[in-house]
Amino acid sequence: EDYYASGGKKTGETSLETISHRYGVQAVVVSIDPKRVYVASPECVDKKHTVVSLDESQAGPNGERYCWYQCTVKGGREAKDICAVSLAKASEALGAGEIMLNCIDMDGQCNGFDHALMTAVSTAVTIPVIASSGAGKESHFSDVFKATKVQAALAAGMFHRKEVEIGNVKKHMEASGIRARIV
Repeated sequence: EDYYASGGKKTGETSLETISHRYGVQAVVVSIDPKRVYVASPECVDKKHTVVSLDESQAGPNGERYCWYQCTVKGGREAKDICAVSLAKASEALGAGEIMLNCIDMDGQCNGFDHALMTAVSTAVTIPVIASSGAGKESHFSDVFKATKVQAALAAGMFHRKEVEIGNVKKHMEASGIRARIV
């Protein structure tokens, strides 16, 4: 927020700038954990937010086909007036080397990654984006790589609960033409 409030000026004193200068951008991974804010149309939203269109299966509670992704802090308990795309761009400008991109709305649902969010952020920045939140089966990994420009994807719950084996995900990806490290 401060980055945009200053007109995009770097101070050299932010945590991102300090760490990336000292250790290199590869040492800076920023986790962004937004939630969807559904809107009736893109015109209903402040221009500083990136609005994405949603397919019918992702429509909001009142049938909304648009949303912007509001960033949260404190484990999602506090919302900020900045969208995930803007935060990703600012993070990259300040020295982040990667973005780990979650989605509160998809976390734990096991219905797949939020492709609209992943696409919006991965096309807005040049640094790698890691998809997180929502995986529940092997094909969710191949789907996110085929549908978006993310460079990596992760999951936790489905592996911890032993619903899916890591090796099966890797084999599925290889069979889908997506390189995976099989050990």
